Amino acid sequence: MNRTPRANLAAFVVGLALVLAACQGGPGTTGGATKNLEVLSWWTSGSETAALNVLFDDFRKSNPDVNIANAAVAGGGGSNAQVVLATRLQDNNPPDVWQTHPGASIRQYIDDGLIADVSSVYQQDKLASVTPNEMLQAISKDGKEYGVSTGAHRINMLWFNKKLLAQAGVTAPTSGYTVDAFLADLATLKAAGVVPLCRGAKAPFATAELFENTLLSVIGVNGWKDLTADQLRWDGPQVRQALSQFGKMLGYSDPQAGALSWDRATNKLATGGCAFESMNDSAYGELVKGGATEGTDFGYVPYPGTDGVFLAVVDTFVVANNAKDPRNARAFLASIGTKTTQLAFNKLKGSVPLRADADVSSLPAYQRASAQSFARDHVLLSISHGEAKSPVFELGFYDAIAAFEQSKDVNAFNQALRDAVNQVQPPPH
Repeated sequence: MNRTPRANLAAFVVGLALVLAACQGGPGTTGGATKNLEVLSWWTSGSETAALNVLFDDFRKSNPDVNIANAAVAGGGGSNAQVVLATRLQDNNPPDVWQTHPGASIRQYIDDGLIADVSSVYQQDKLASVTPNEMLQAISKDGKEYGVSTGAHRINMLWFNKKLLAQAGVTAPTSGYTVDAFLADLATLKAAGVVPLCRGAKAPFATAELFENTLLSVIGVNGWKDLTADQLRWDGPQVRQALSQFGKMLGYSDPQAGALSWDRATNKLATGGCAFESMNDSAYGELVKGGATEGTDFGYVPYPGTDGVFLAVVDTFVVANNAKDPRNARAFLASIGTKTTQLAFNKLKGSVPLRADADVSSLPAYQRASAQSFARDHVLLSISHGEAKSPVFELGFYDAIAAFEQSKDVNAFNQALRDAVNQVQPPPH
């Protein structure tokens, strides 16, 4: 039976809850040296695979005798990989290393003893001292670190096909671009016979990012802090304004969006199949991998109304508490935390290194600007990737957005959010 990405996420939440209910912690990784390493991720697009291979190749330089099992599972945003992971955790057969995100996502594994303390890795190559404090805290508990991050993607970005905009008489947006101007440009493009907005809606995260960006443009940094502290009124006027704008954007979306993965939607932008795409800067890596040229074929701007903010999705790897190959797993995390590896990886991935001492001057113009934003602007964690709020909330968020997309009913959004969060709760343990 084929499962939808949303059903897979639900299965992950429920399956992980069963794992956590049975979990009693553990003594940590104690195995000896082996010649194997299994790494589970959800990186399978062209640019993602190339970037993942950088991590593997750099690890092999110091560990030439280790056989790496690439357990990547296709499915944008990790919806399929997460359900595979939950099943394997339930069967007490975890991969040695798996991909997750900081904040609430990693915290669920820390709290229930499923992942190992990797603080020793942070004593190597000055990693602790060069990792931004807010990112360090997002993977830590009680002064111990539990994951190593490869880089930070900026979610609040808007990409556009320069040729299509020019043909339709739309001026390429620049800093200070507003939501009202964006909506007006979408209308102009539609009237010109151009598909205004690409959207890879086959997996729910891309649509969630579009709403997340729109919500951020309305509530701002302080409102985002209220959201993460459970003080935002989901039935309040700001959310209603964001939903109204979001609903209009959906009306300008590619009618084929439901059949497109995020990378196919990005490729459609590159080849002139649509004019705009709201997407984290994985899109940059995919555009360049596909042969598009920055500044000539495509342009970019912070999502309207979000200048001065870096809404982050940070890819992070953790080590299973009962890993079969713990020494290799820790060595892998140490390798991906080095300056050389982070620079080479992020150049292909579209993201930026977390290390403050990484010299980004060799990166393309977009990534240099993104690195500057990461260092200078307000850095916020994402809802749609389970960082700022729990996976249970993430599931409710996806459900609420899906309900709104179908009905355009603001009340349905609020009710779906409450219902989904209340119905899928981890059992006590």
